[in-house]
Amino acid sequence: MLRILGSHRRLCDDLTRRELLLAGGLGLFAAGLEGTAVAATGTRQIGDSRRFGQAKNVILLYLFGGPSHVEMFDMKPQAPAEVRGELKPIRSRLPGCDVCECLPNVAKVMDRVTVLRSLSHVTNFHGMQFATTGLPQGSVPIEETQRHSEHQPFIGSVFDYLSHQKHGPKPRGAVPDNMILPWLLSSRRPQEMYARPHASFLGPMYEPLWGDFRGKATRNVDRWTFGPRANYHDPHLGITPDSRFEIASGTELAAGLTLDRLHRRRSLLEQFDQARKTLDESVAVRGMDRQRELAFSLVNSTKIRTALDLDREPDRVRQAYGLTLFGQGVLQARRLVEAGCRFVTVIWDEFGQLNSGWDTHVDHFNRLRNELLPGFDLAFSALLDELEQRGLLDETLVLVLSEMGRTPRLSREGRDHWEFAYTNLMAGGGVARGQVVGKTDRIGARVIERPLSAKDVLATAYFALGIDPQTVLPDRLNRPVPLVPYGDVIREALA
Repeated sequence: MLRILGSHRRLCDDLTRRELLLAGGLGLFAAGLEGTAVAATGTRQIGDSRRFGQAKNVILLYLFGGPSHVEMFDMKPQAPAEVRGELKPIRSRLPGCDVCECLPNVAKVMDRVTVLRSLSHVTNFHGMQFATTGLPQGSVPIEETQRHSEHQPFIGSVFDYLSHQKHGPKPRGAVPDNMILPWLLSSRRPQEMYARPHASFLGPMYEPLWGDFRGKATRNVDRWTFGPRANYHDPHLGITPDSRFEIASGTELAAGLTLDRLHRRRSLLEQFDQARKTLDESVAVRGMDRQRELAFSLVNSTKIRTALDLDREPDRVRQAYGLTLFGQGVLQARRLVEAGCRFVTVIWDEFGQLNSGWDTHVDHFNRLRNELLPGFDLAFSALLDELEQRGLLDETLVLVLSEMGRTPRLSREGRDHWEFAYTNLMAGGGVARGQVVGKTDRIGARVIERPLSAKDVLATAYFALGIDPQTVLPDRLNRPVPLVPYGDVIREALA
């Protein structure tokens, strides 16, 4: 299944000529962008050019909700009991960075990781827009609106856009860039309220391709949000081996739709093309072509079919990542990168109700011990191990991002939002191995050394990808918009 953010239609589930034309027509909204847009500084020398552009691919793991830094990578065993909680630290292979006892496999790969312990911001709310775009400052209205005039392009969309400007379109049948798994953000909870990663003013041509999940959960759990309990079959706890991710109907054509019929429909569209020869150089038409070609490519591509076929992986590999929604999503991301997708995002999203995922206001320790930390432990460690074994780690930037941390002091049922100190991870392409950057106070409440922001993380990621963080992009009115204002490259994090 292919979802293009902003459209409620599902291409190729019931593919019609009208829907293909609609997919192409999305490019009309991007008029004025194609061919005008990389407006980089171009006049200054980028420092540390030896380290510039070492990453060729990105796997972004986003832990939505705000994981507890004091129970993962910034533990405070000497703090009072109401701060340190129930979980104990263990030694990792990164000196000076003990990790939680529920992360034994992650402990073994920490010598390949840079830990950013000193992130903070001023918005005490879920903010994926702030964490993954150039948005200077988040707010509740901005973060709770799926489409807002102040939204800025998601990092994956920027990467896709700049790659297209520099290298042109990918060949027909190639795996496209900028995919997000497992499904449309916050679509498996009661209210679809949060701002989803999207291309913003770059136009629909550069929207992420959202996946979908087809499978069954194998375990159930009682959950509650300051109210009655409900029982959920949650795929984050476990899924059946035949569960799958879908990016496009390359995995299953709609009933009655053959490739022969699809190509006949394409021929009809090509006849229409003859009537617009004089428009061939139009920005809008080029955008329409790209979107339409993408729709056909996704249906026909054997590379995508192969990349999405998890049965090609040995059982031991699938088990190493964990037979959970997140674990198999991370494995799927590795397969997509190997197939040619250069930017894949896997979001550990909420499921079933509010305050699920990493938003542990309630049932905090039980969920960390029995669901969240074990799932992350297997997936993240297996990813780094496999990328290393396959010779891909040095060219694949792995990011573990979130929008905030949790309160150092426990509340009645868990830990609440905390924006004054939190932790992100970086590894792989262009990133230093075995570094800890920044420091918080004795209870993990405030940054006391090397303060960082989400914009610094993005600037560093762009630098590793060979994109000048001082690049500017044209908005809908062709006004220059800084890529990451107020963001500086974290030099200590680079190899």
